Amino acid sequence: MASISFQVNGQPRTVDAEPEMPLLWVLRDVLQLTGTKFGCGMALCGACTVHINGDAVRSCVTQISTVAGKSVTTIEGLSASGGDAVQQAWIAEQVPQCGYCQSGQIMAAVALLARTPKPTDSDIDRGMSGNICRCGTYQRIRRAIHRAAGQLEADTNPVAGVSTGGKQ
Repeated sequence: MASISFQVNGQPRTVDAEPEMPLLWVLRDVLQLTGTKFGCGMALCGACTVHINGDAVRSCVTQISTVAGKSVTTIEGLSASGGDAVQQAWIAEQVPQCGYCQSGQIMAAVALLARTPKPTDSDIDRGMSGNICRCGTYQRIRRAIHRAAGQLEADTNPVAGVSTGGKQ
């Protein structure tokens, strides 16, 4: 066992775990953050996607020892890091069907938008590849990412005259 310290959703955490233990199981079983899902255990489906220092990674194959001193964001901590636009777009576009893959999909989408604020359909297809949705909601996912991109752009670059405080 090793004592490993890192940030989870902005909070300092220390866990005692085997260094090879997957981050996924530390999050779910030790820290009780169950929004991150187990899918395949081989980094092929994306259900376990979290952010480490802002990068989307598959937590099922990430050893806990590799996150020492780093910042991990799970779906539970996303809103504080700007995920609200993505989550709201997911709701508006009615993306979830069964919902199992959605936390991983949202985490991948947030990372994509951080890298590519105005993604094309091709950018979205590339950025989301490897995140599998068994229900096939890929078109809704794409629409939600475009919607979130537009909202994030509007939030950071308000159109002149829109926010005039009642003055013309």
